[in-house]
Amino acid sequence: MIELENLSKCFGKIRAVDQLSLQIKKGEFFCFLGPNGAGKTTTIKLICGLLKPSTGLIKIGEIDVRKEPILAKKILGYIPDQPYLYEKLTPTEFLRFIADLYGVADDGQKLLELFEIAEHKNTLIEEFSHGMKQRIVFCATLIHSPEVIVIDEPMVGLDPKSVHLVKRILKEKSKEGVTIFLSTHTLSLAEELADRVGIIHKGRLIAEGSVEDLKEISKVNNLTDLFLELTQ
Repeated sequence: MIELENLSKCFGKIRAVDQLSLQIKKGEFFCFLGPNGAGKTTTIKLICGLLKPSTGLIKIGEIDVRKEPILAKKILGYIPDQPYLYEKLTPTEFLRFIADLYGVADDGQKLLELFEIAEHKNTLIEEFSHGMKQRIVFCATLIHSPEVIVIDEPMVGLDPKSVHLVKRILKEKSKEGVTIFLSTHTLSLAEELADRVGIIHKGRLIAEGSVEDLKEISKVNNLTDLFLELTQ
């Protein structure tokens, strides 16, 4: 469902992503793991069509993201590491606005119930806590029923209740056949959620497989120090 082939992105002399090739199946929960500065966010922005690659191929399903970025975004949901909301709107107003952008007739009430914030649907978003705002971001991401969800560090700053809720819903979406690509610098999150994990370091994919597979690979390929960093 997501295909990356020899993907690279350079910023001047800095190669943020370096010849990255990866295939993720439909319905797979894939965690993209790496320390801060490894190239995770750059890769995500490339997948979502927010950056143009220096070289390489990006496909979502059968859609070439470089050639048909708008078509790709119609089946894609994206949650950035620092999401933006129109805080002078209520959740209902904001979700109707997002639904209109996708051409969807939905006011988001079922999603607000799913994320346990329906009772605040007519409160201005600016009055919400960070965790509640993040839940609205998830509602907005799911409003058009995307086939692929790409998430950049979703648990940063969330309270324990919100973390538990987000994890549960993401697992449910994966079981429903939605492909999830989630970046994190925390091994424990990947271990809990992922069907498969890829580790990126200095822009290069250095290992791929289940968490248990990667623990064995780390012993053979001298990646123990990196694994220790990711568990902290």
